[in-house]
Amino acid sequence: MIRDYRDIELTVERPTPIDKEVVWDKSKVIISETDVYGRITNVNDVFCTVCGYTAAEMIGQPHSIIRHPDMPKITFKLLWDNLKLGNNFAGVVKNLAKSGEYYWVITDFEMRRDSAGNITHYIARRKSVPKGVIDNYVAPLYQTLVKLEKVGGMDLSARFFKNYLDKQGKDYIDFIIDVMNENREDVAFQDIPMAPMDSNKVISDDIVTVSDAMNEKRKSFFGRLFS
Repeated sequence: MIRDYRDIELTVERPTPIDKEVVWDKSKVIISETDVYGRITNVNDVFCTVCGYTAAEMIGQPHSIIRHPDMPKITFKLLWDNLKLGNNFAGVVKNLAKSGEYYWVITDFEMRRDSAGNITHYIARRKSVPKGVIDNYVAPLYQTLVKLEKVGGMDLSARFFKNYLDKQGKDYIDFIIDVMNENREDVAFQDIPMAPMDSNKVISDDIVTVSDAMNEKRKSFFGRLFS
């Protein structure tokens, strides 16, 4: 029985990552659509060009077909915890192409609903991320989270991530927007103490807060990004 995205098995062999970035037209927008379980139901031509898979190869597969091992698991838990609640989500992601090459994108999600208001599909729009944003902010943070997950699982990476954001007075989406605007102060990862983790709390509640002000800020930012 399929309960969520983790129950969808990948039926193609995942490529071996290589340290080379995909060359693509970064003015273009990558678009994909999945069902509520994360199975790909539609892709645009730009997606196929960038990731190297044909539409036929991707449709029906879990979206994890392009998941890069350099991505921390906590980011995908945040993503799905929020999407399942009907909260739009935005994140910076490193993806894995069929060739083994990588590409970084910032993703904005919208929901498609049926006449009863139930979510039936998620639509993701993706654009490229400036190299300086990746090198100076996102990649070092994600590398730290991946290392922590290898030691103590998502509980440990969530504690670190929460403390990192708390020290800046931001939630995750504010962090992403400010990083993209190159508007934030540097915070040394090693200077952030670990706080105790309450195992009864939903991790995403600690890292993403949904408010009218945040939604308006997000709409304004992504309206400009995808205009």
